[in-house]
This record gives sequence, C-alpha cells and structure tokens, in this order.
Amino acid sequence: MPQIIAIANQKGGVGKTTTCVNLAASLAAMKRRVLLIDLDPQGNATMGSGVNKHEIDLTVCDVLLNRVEITKAIARSEVARFDVLPANSDLTEADVKLMGEIGRDSRLRKSLQKTQDQYDYILIDCPPTLTMLTVNGLVAANGIIIAMQCEYFALEGLSDLLETIEGVKEHLNPTLDIVGILRTMFDPRTSLTNDVSNQLHEHFGPKVFRTVVPRNVRLAEAPSHGLPAMHYDKQSAGAKAYLALAAELVRRQSTANR
Repeated sequence: MPQIIAIANQKGGVGKTTTCVNLAASLAAMKRRVLLIDLDPQGNATMGSGVNKHEIDLTVCDVLLNRVEITKAIARSEVARFDVLPANSDLTEADVKLMGEIGRDSRLRKSLQKTQDQYDYILIDCPPTLTMLTVNGLVAANGIIIAMQCEYFALEGLSDLLETIEGVKEHLNPTLDIVGILRTMFDPRTSLTNDVSNQLHEHFGPKVFRTVVPRNVRLAEAPSHGLPAMHYDKQSAGAKAYLALAAELVRRQSTANR
C-alpha cells in the first residue's frame, strides 16, 4: 500500500506547492515510485514539475468527474522521474459540479484504488481554501503534512486546519493522521521565528519535522524553469533541505512499520 500524503494548509503562500514538488523529486531521487496529484486549479505543481498545463488533454478534473480512468490522465515528469496527475483552470469546473453529485467527497480515493500497486508515495497538493477539492484530497490521504511559516498568523491558520482535519477524520476518513509539521521559509535570525518554532515543539512534539526549509532564492526561481530545486541547483540550501526531508519521511515510515 502506498503512503498517500496530502500537503495542506488553509493559509496561502506558505510553501505548500513548493514542498509537494520538491518532496516528490527528492523521493524519486531515492528510487521511490512517486505520483504527485495537483488539486489546485492554478496548476502550479503541474508546471513546477515540468508538465505544461496549457498543453495537456486530460487532467484531474476529468478523473474527479468520472470522464476518464486515472491511469489515462497521468503524465510524466521526465526530468524529475515521477508521475503527475496534472491540473489547470478546468479544475474549477470539478469543484462546482461535485457539489451536487453523490459520493462527491470520495471521488479521488476511489480512483486511486486502481493505482495502489504502482507507487510507494502519492503526494496531493491541496488548494489553500476549504473546497470539495481539498476535502477529496483529505479523504483520499492516510496522512497529512502541514507546511507552515513560523509567524503569528500561521498559528491562527493552523488551528483552523486542525479543526478541519478532525472533522474529516470523524465523519469521512478515520485513518487520516498528521504525518508531520514542516517549518518553511525558516529564518532563525528572528525572535518570532524561534518563538513560534518553540510553540510548535511544545504542542506537537515529535510531529514537528527536524528538517526546516530555509528562505532560499533558488527555491523561488526553480518553478519558472519547470524544475524542482534539486534539478535546478542541487547544491542550493533549498534542494538539500528537501532531500533531508525525504530521508526523514522515509525513516519515520520505516520506524512506524516495525
């Protein structure tokens, strides 16, 4: 069974998509079979993986609306060597149409049953708002990574997200659990960053990843080239951080399976 992980935060601009793309590339570099699912109509994870959202014929929208089997919509990131279930602005249509359909919150989960033996990790990039797309991502996942900045407003957003997770866990997906909290855009020189980081450790303990992702220009530049950071500048601090995160994630899974 693959590890299906939603990368989520109801606050935008926290490095969620950056995390999804670069973690996928790092796991692929470790010889893991990876599928990245883009559930954001902006299609940033698709483009950042090297798949042109303007040139694709089939997307996750077609899968969610039962127009096509998931295997036919999957594309390949040739450079980063992982698979992508791409998205573009058409996904807004799925978000609207799903509202009136039976089984609307479990469409993605049912589709993924046809790929269970093909991947070691399935990463889901959720949109930064609570929509039917986000609910589908959380229902399909067996774990969630929360990407967040160490700032005051991020803590407020975290409390809202935890309520959402508990609601999904109680009513729709009892297997959903927090895999870890990832501190992104981390700057240890500021007292606020350290204060918030300490609060996270106090409340979540070992759920907080040891790995932190620093503010890094190369991470910001890489998507414009359609590349994960490790294929844009492998020696950059951002690329090294996500390789470390992938290694930490794999170790956690190995420990949990013992």
